[in-house]
Amino acid sequence: MAELVESKRPWKAWIYLSPAIFLLLIFTVWPIINTVRMAFLESYSGLKAAGGQTFRIGIGNFQKVLKYQKFLSCLKNTFILCILTVPISTILALLIAVALNSIKFMQKTLQTIFFLPYVTNSIAIGMVFAAMFNMVGSFFGTPNEIVVTAGIINNLLEFFGGTAVNWINYGSSYAANITVMVIYIVWNALPFKILILLGGLQSINKQYYDAARVDGTSRKRIFTKITVPLLSPIIAYVVITGFIGGFKEYTSIVGIFGASMGPADNAGRLNTMVGFIYDALSSNSQGRASAAALILFSIILVVTLINLQVSKKRVHY
Repeated sequence: MAELVESKRPWKAWIYLSPAIFLLLIFTVWPIINTVRMAFLESYSGLKAAGGQTFRIGIGNFQKVLKYQKFLSCLKNTFILCILTVPISTILALLIAVALNSIKFMQKTLQTIFFLPYVTNSIAIGMVFAAMFNMVGSFFGTPNEIVVTAGIINNLLEFFGGTAVNWINYGSSYAANITVMVIYIVWNALPFKILILLGGLQSINKQYYDAARVDGTSRKRIFTKITVPLLSPIIAYVVITGFIGGFKEYTSIVGIFGASMGPADNAGRLNTMVGFIYDALSSNSQGRASAAALILFSIILVVTLINLQVSKKRVHY
């Protein structure tokens, strides 16, 4: 068998892989190299470079980004969304996955229902959430006659005796805006995490559960002492990918608030790191955008390494 494998010509494999390698070099490797290059060319601009201007090498772009007030605001928003959404979505996904794994009747149907948000466009979902949390004042008849149209969330609050909240409209608070974004991001992140955790649950040997039931172990103890430890590698993967996705959050905010990235009276309030990079690109400041991209990459790398280090002590393989 070894002689048969060694006799195969490796150049055929390289021929088969060459289209994929070629595309990776053009659309992945070269953009990364070019991003690093532009980040260290001070005040780099594509239009200026096309006009023949040269740029000296330095760390000026990084200094400008770190001193820029909007960058600090974007960094704060990104961290808040990550810290709030990743633990909540992971815990909810784990509980839902355990519940689905225990249900036999209509299990496949329920899995499909829970997975539907994952295959739905994020912008479209954001527009639906914006309508749900909306509260708009409309003019009818005379200019002084105003009718407020509340979304379904405020209607539910009023139905149960609460008062309507200005979630996302003009004059809304930062806390209300963040609350809406956390609810949306958690809901949007659940399908993928449920699917991964459910697959992990179904791969656990049922003999562990049978032995625990014979010993009369409670469901809570089975969950904490069997399910969570045996599922810990999958949980670690979900947490790490959750933080990576959280630091790249952008489309969800655009879906709810539009390009203004905030309520009408405070545009840019909920802008994130990715939004900051897009804003720099739109203003033809490729050097600043590249520097911000490398800073974001460094943050994600550090957080990922921390998670991996924690996983070594908490994960049971």
